[in-house]
Amino acid sequence: MSNPTYTIYSYFRSSCSARLRMVLNLKGIEYEMKTINLLKQEHLSGEHKALNPNATVPLLLRKGSDGSIFKVGQSLAAIEYLDETLPQSYQLLPPISDPEARAVTRTLANIIACDLQPVTNLRIMKRIKRLGASPEQWNKEIMTEVLQAYETTAKDSSGQYSVGDNITLADVCLLPAVWNAQRYGVDLNTFPIITKTSENLSKHPAIIKAHWQNQPDTPEELRANGC
Repeated sequence: MSNPTYTIYSYFRSSCSARLRMVLNLKGIEYEMKTINLLKQEHLSGEHKALNPNATVPLLLRKGSDGSIFKVGQSLAAIEYLDETLPQSYQLLPPISDPEARAVTRTLANIIACDLQPVTNLRIMKRIKRLGASPEQWNKEIMTEVLQAYETTAKDSSGQYSVGDNITLADVCLLPAVWNAQRYGVDLNTFPIITKTSENLSKHPAIIKAHWQNQPDTPEELRANGC
């Protein structure tokens, strides 16, 4: 690999990291990946917190021609930054001439990014366990409830994907949430729109490359060729 302009700090099973990996792939952006093991608490190291004070992944770094470094520590902000700075490449929002479709796309993305992921991530699961409850049951119930909201919201906009026939910001938020829902035993058969959308997304080369089973830090026993 040449010396890439972009670097992503990622964890193979992080749904937020997967969003950004998908977008980088869709846009055809060459990038360096640095893996952060959340289970080993590498995100809490002083070195990582100096780069991202929120101690999370993903983190996107862009190296300027003058050697400066620009950092974005939230996945949706990083995706919109890439969309705005690289408008000639794949766009994750419908055209500005269709504000209704753009609003629906953002609504669907936020259902996942605001209502689902923050309350089902590893940080929350650890706290639920300390309170004596089952984090697995917690996640399953919340995932089922929020995915139902996504399903209902998408019924008037869906085509091949969540909003029409192009992959959008909504889709790159949805699919990692579906992977997590499968992991926790959510019955996805009750969500036909989500199921159709996920199946279509899963065939795209950029999405396959971003799948959690295909990452450099995926344990060998969990890799796609070992399943």
